[in-house]
Amino acid sequence: MGIVEHANRGAGINSCRLALVVIARDEAAGITRCLESAAPCTDAMLVLDTGSTDATVALAQAAGAEVHRFDWIDDFAAARNAALDLSRADWNLILDADEWLAGGTDILAGHTLGTDRFVGLLPVTSEFDLQGGIETATSWLPRLLPAGVRYTGRIHEQPVSELPRVRVPLQVSHAGYRQAELDRKQGRNRGLLLRALEDAPADAYLLYQLGKDHAIYREFPQAVHCFGQALDHARPADSFRHDLVLRMLYSLKQSRQFERAFQFAESELPNWQESPDFFFSLGDLLLDWAVENPARAVQELLPMAETCWLRSIEIGERPDLEGAVHGRGSFLAAHNLSVLYDGLGNREQAERYRALATQLKADC
Repeated sequence: MGIVEHANRGAGINSCRLALVVIARDEAAGITRCLESAAPCTDAMLVLDTGSTDATVALAQAAGAEVHRFDWIDDFAAARNAALDLSRADWNLILDADEWLAGGTDILAGHTLGTDRFVGLLPVTSEFDLQGGIETATSWLPRLLPAGVRYTGRIHEQPVSELPRVRVPLQVSHAGYRQAELDRKQGRNRGLLLRALEDAPADAYLLYQLGKDHAIYREFPQAVHCFGQALDHARPADSFRHDLVLRMLYSLKQSRQFERAFQFAESELPNWQESPDFFFSLGDLLLDWAVENPARAVQELLPMAETCWLRSIEIGERPDLEGAVHGRGSFLAAHNLSVLYDGLGNREQAERYRALATQLKADC
């Protein structure tokens, strides 16, 4: 049952208190935006500060939050659980200080979340810098928790619950992957990931996250190694597998391992026939390969890239897929086609897809 059905079923019968729960350290740049976005639709805002030396605490208090202190012990789950222990609400909304509610808050009006307990998966849309612009990618993360649910995991912690997981269209925006934030936090997570992997060396999710950390800082051979290990241990149904495959393709491309990347893509193709991101990424791989191998470019590699981007547009946007980048099923693919046709001297097609890219972007 979806969140709307939950809400309708409980309306006027079982209104319940909702608390925002945040852990933060040196987050003065974003804490006010985070709290102000949630204040209209929550009954309480709890911030657990883990050792800020900036104005985080004062800004949180000024925004109306109840602030508590916690001695950091290199364990995100411990901090999350300490923060949740402070809540007396029936439901807890979990945000990081560099996140904010960006839409869909009418779902929480009156906090009529219904009588059924579930773990709510929220679409968290992360901004990142790419080629002089800002792109966005969406992940569905467990951020709406009923009372009593707690976390496990030193880093990239996850709630422990057998309750059903329900996708809730409460939109969350995240700025933590912007380059300035990445530079500020460089090195923060890697040590914790390595310590966690000492205890669970075959944990596919931790290996995937370590690969992401390497890729973020352009350490692509190391990323390929970690993603390969993650794929060895991941299950087909793992929610992060789509993003893992895309990141493996990108890291192989950036490592100039074109043949290996193409073979990997061929092996994964049956699994992602309805993923615009997969075909978009494969098209990018083929384009870079064509630049490095001009003898195969015109007759083989570029026509395959064209087919991939056309397929991306045919599928359309799929924000429900983990790690989906906005535009890969529409204007970004159309833009790539316009550039391809320009390079091939096909001005008519280039202009057609430039116009389509502009139209699709305006429609988004």
